Amino acid sequence: MTLQAVRSKAIPFFMALVLLMQSAATATAVPEPESAPGDDIHRMLEQSLSIKEIDKEIERIREEKKQLASEMDEQAAQLDVLEGQIRDKREDVGEVLRAYYMGEREVLLEALFSAKSISALLGLLDYIGIIFGQDKRTLNDYKKQYAELQEGYLILEDQQTRLDGIESSLARQRERVLAMEAELNEQLESRPDADRIRMMIEELNSFWETAGLYEVEQYFNALSDAMGKLPDWIQEHKEFLAAEGLTYTLRIPEDDLNAFLREQNELFDRFSFRFHDGKVTAEGSRNGIDVHLTGSYTVVEQPQNGLRFHVEELRFNGYALPDTTREELEERFDLAFYPGLILSFVKATSVEAEDGELIVELGLNW
Repeated sequence: MTLQAVRSKAIPFFMALVLLMQSAATATAVPEPESAPGDDIHRMLEQSLSIKEIDKEIERIREEKKQLASEMDEQAAQLDVLEGQIRDKREDVGEVLRAYYMGEREVLLEALFSAKSISALLGLLDYIGIIFGQDKRTLNDYKKQYAELQEGYLILEDQQTRLDGIESSLARQRERVLAMEAELNEQLESRPDADRIRMMIEELNSFWETAGLYEVEQYFNALSDAMGKLPDWIQEHKEFLAAEGLTYTLRIPEDDLNAFLREQNELFDRFSFRFHDGKVTAEGSRNGIDVHLTGSYTVVEQPQNGLRFHVEELRFNGYALPDTTREELEERFDLAFYPGLILSFVKATSVEAEDGELIVELGLNW
């Protein structure tokens, strides 16, 4: 091969090599984005889920308001009837009181003392007994109806206070969801991929409604059932309970609790609890659905002494659900634990979740 031929082949090779090096230099010079594009989308999807859930809460509040308004109308109608009955009874009561005030009943007593025979005396006693008995019934009926009327007014006042609270809650949730919708729409309007995100929002909400919510409810229902059996399980494991004087300390290790839960329901085979930093965390995954919740126990006295679980965070496939969803689940499913079912003479005084243990201090229930 001639020198000229070698040069003719080498020149294109070196030119290609130079272009490749320039491209590499240019690529490394492109700045990294300040935040991953998925973060904004994740936030919008999470916000859409909250809007959906708060909308459900608004509808629930509307139904509660409608039902309470109906109850108030019924209560008011009953009070109107009762007021009419009291007006009629008031005339009878007035006659009775006038008779006593004017001394008309004294005539009967005078007649009683002036009876000429035993038969006349007995006849007068029967007659006086009938009159006095009727007077007593008239006065007692009026007193009872008046007390019922006053109680009805108090019930109506309580219902009105409750209705005012419901209306305030409804207004707050409306303002909240409108602000969230406005913010979400503003974010979507500034994005070129808004249609794609709207489709993702629709898919997420549909998946939550058809599968996610059911799965979360399954976990809560299973937890509620298990907590009802927890006192019996602790009685079988007295090594968790230590006494010192008049106080007891209950220590439940997280590993043992998880083993107990798995004995109760296979749903917990892929679901576990952890106790740390004063918090109780639980997470699991099944059927493509991840559930994560964080909460804490607090001591309550009503309706009975026990440990009530407060859900402080609930995530579905990484998306945080709003407080309305957490509170609704708390209300529907009892996750409380009642130490009095272990030992009837003790009550919970404090609770901590630290270093892999749930630690409950118990005192005597005087």
